[in-house]
Formats: sequence, structure tokens, C-alpha cells
Amino acid sequence: MKWKRNAPSDAEPVRIPPKPKGRTHRSSDDTQTGSFPVIRRKPPRSLNSNASRARLVTSVLVILMCALLGFGYAVQVRNKESTYQSLSEDELVRLLDETSTQVDKLEERKSELSQQLTAIKSAADKQEEADRIAKQNEQSSGILSGRLPAVGRGVVITIREGPTKLDASTMFTVIEELRNAGAEVMSFNETRVVTSTHLTDTKKGLRCDGTEYASPYVIKAIGDPDALQNAIQIAGGVGSRIKVQFNATVSVSQSDEVKIDQVRRQGSYQFAKTVE
Repeated sequence: MKWKRNAPSDAEPVRIPPKPKGRTHRSSDDTQTGSFPVIRRKPPRSLNSNASRARLVTSVLVILMCALLGFGYAVQVRNKESTYQSLSEDELVRLLDETSTQVDKLEERKSELSQQLTAIKSAADKQEEADRIAKQNEQSSGILSGRLPAVGRGVVITIREGPTKLDASTMFTVIEELRNAGAEVMSFNETRVVTSTHLTDTKKGLRCDGTEYASPYVIKAIGDPDALQNAIQIAGGVGSRIKVQFNATVSVSQSDEVKIDQVRRQGSYQFAKTVE
């Protein structure tokens, strides 16, 4: 394209600009308007098309891997079948012997594990039985030592003094007679009777393990009610002697639920120790 204009003859010569490099569009290269050429850009690729292509490639790879796995499994099964078919009779016999040996070893191991399981169960049962016995002994010793309250069948003995004061030795004889008759737990008024219980005389009554009491005296005893009652009311026994010698009244009543709430603190022993 050349640009021309009317100019005097002595003017400078007109220069023609070079053609622009690059691709131009014919419709924009208009010689009449003198407009510059316009370069059109390519439209960007769609993201959806790229995602679809990625999914397609992934599906193809998954199908190919599944096909390879199936082929490998089929080849392995066929190889095993062909392996057994190609073995000789001696080789099959040896393979059978090896298999039998492995089975025997597994059975032996199973027997060992069964014995161990039986031993463990037996040990658990022994431990459980030992725990039960220990708990039972703890309860028995707690009741006998007076550390735990007790309830059960027994008798309640009430002694009321007459004109003559009852002495401590006679009352201690009552307690001993009940113990000999099988009394398991006893209490004297508000004091729990144990092996170390002692009675002494006072001006107003009796002192039991440091606590003073006055008539009436109430003794509770847990055991066979008939045996305990007979130990007190037998002819010529301690009950008859109290009535005759001290002019006191002695009453014995049986009960299916004699409750003894009095407890004793665990004492400390200076000289006695348990045998290991």
C-alpha cells in the first residue's frame, strides 16, 4: 500500500512503510481506510474437554489392569495344574508325605495349645477358688474378731438383779456357757464380746472391756437357739444358780434374726506374729 499526496516538485520523496510482519486478515487490510491489520487469537481450550479426556484415560488404565490381573491368575492356576500333572509317581508320593508331615506337626501344635489353654483355665479356676476362700476366711475372721457386724438365729438373754448384786465371775460364767454351747457371736449390752473380753466388778454394776454397765444386763448370742437356751435354763445350770443365789430374774427368748451391730477395732499385737 502506498500513500500519496500532492506536493510541490521540490518536496522530499515519499517513503513507503514496509509491510507489517505476521499473519494479517484480508478483510482488515483495506486500502481505502488505511486501517492496520488485526490478528485474531485462537479460542482457549475448554476445561470440560480436558477433564473428560482424563477420565477416559483413567478408565482405560483400570480396565487394562483388571485384564492383566485376570490373565495372571488364570496363568497361575494353569501352571499349578500342569505342575501336578507333570510330576512323577515318586514325586507325588514325596509331596504327599511332606503334606502329611505338615499336618502331623499342625496337629501336635494344636494339642500343645489345647493343653496350655486347659492349664490356663485350671489356673484361673484355682485362682478364683482361692479368692473365694480368702474372701470367706476374711469374713469369718472379721466376725470372730469383732471387726464386722453379724446377724443370724440365736437368743437374747435379759438378767435383772434382785436385792443381791451380781458379781463379775458369775456373769463371765454365763458368757462361757454360751460359748461352749456354740455361740458364734455375742455382745454384752453395748460391747462386742471377743476372746479378750473381761469383766470386773464396780460399785454400781459391772465393767466390760472398760465400759461400765448397770442392771439389767442384756446378752445377745448368735448360734443354735435351742442349744443356747438349754445352756442357760438347764436344771442346775448357771441360770438356776443366778435365780437362787442372787434372787435375780433370767429370761431367754429365741429369735430368727438376732442382730449384733457392735464392732471392735483391730488391735495391734506386740509379741504375736503370723506363721509364714
